[in-house]
Amino acid sequence: MIKMYDLKGKSVMVTGGAGFIGSHLVDGLIKERPGRIVAVDNLFLGSMGNLRDAMRSKDLVVINDDATDLEKMRQIVRSNEIDVVFNLAVVPLGTSIIKPDWTFDTNVKITRTFCELAREDEFDTLVHFSSSEVYGTLTGKMDETHQLLPHTPYAASKAACDHLVYSYYKTFGIDMTMIRPFNNYGPRQNDKSYAAVIPLTIKRILNGEPPVIHGDGEQTRDFLFVEDTVKATIDAYKSEKTRGLTMNVASGVETSVNTLVRMICGELGWEKPVVHTDPRPGDVQRHLGDATLARKIIGFRPATCLEDGIRQTVDWYREQEGKKCA
Repeated sequence: MIKMYDLKGKSVMVTGGAGFIGSHLVDGLIKERPGRIVAVDNLFLGSMGNLRDAMRSKDLVVINDDATDLEKMRQIVRSNEIDVVFNLAVVPLGTSIIKPDWTFDTNVKITRTFCELAREDEFDTLVHFSSSEVYGTLTGKMDETHQLLPHTPYAASKAACDHLVYSYYKTFGIDMTMIRPFNNYGPRQNDKSYAAVIPLTIKRILNGEPPVIHGDGEQTRDFLFVEDTVKATIDAYKSEKTRGLTMNVASGVETSVNTLVRMICGELGWEKPVVHTDPRPGDVQRHLGDATLARKIIGFRPATCLEDGIRQTVDWYREQEGKKCA
């Protein structure tokens, strides 16, 4: 019989818990009725505003600290009697173009911290977040067996982290699973420094500025609504069959940046020209995820199509702009 895990009553840590995906995961975890949720974030890109609703829960503790610090994390894990760590803390892709060595070192150190704590049995289970960027550009079926050919220092750091987690599983038997999400989007996605194309495009249009596309815009991505990723992450923890595995979480739909930007322009009524600039360094040409494994193991199927997700996302950013003007 396959063992199913339950989060009810457990003490859970989310690193990067005030970030975009992390804060949505905190929201999802609250519904699972754990005994405690500890969100750790150094607020490099995260924001306390992302946890505004979650803070109503008496079971949430937010700690502003650095997940690379092994001793500090050990103290937090021990004092909160953590059972499960969802490791989402990360320095993003855009930063690695400007600070490649710091990005690489920081991401690996974060992962090393929780691999070591898992090896020492300081907590029971590690759910580690990978990134579809580890694959580079599409060279065939982009399932979990696709070769890893990272194009950026960020992607290389995430590939290194994945190998590190897997090595601790094989060598020390840590209880782990890895989620490899494709291009997440939705409310709360960072729209400031190092922001991705969707929040940047929305923000520019709301400010009366033309959208900007790097390169010819024919590069493709597999966009996935953040709430679909959250559900897959929680379901992955619950199933014993995910242990020791890496699972893609993707929509399985390939969308060009040109198509995406046209969709956002349509939602916001932008009819003026779009600006094209030089390609981004290390930009991959094609992404299209195969989530067959996640579908077989945890029944994963995205609930939100790109059109509906973009509409919800645009509405959220428009509402935030309205609050600024109020």
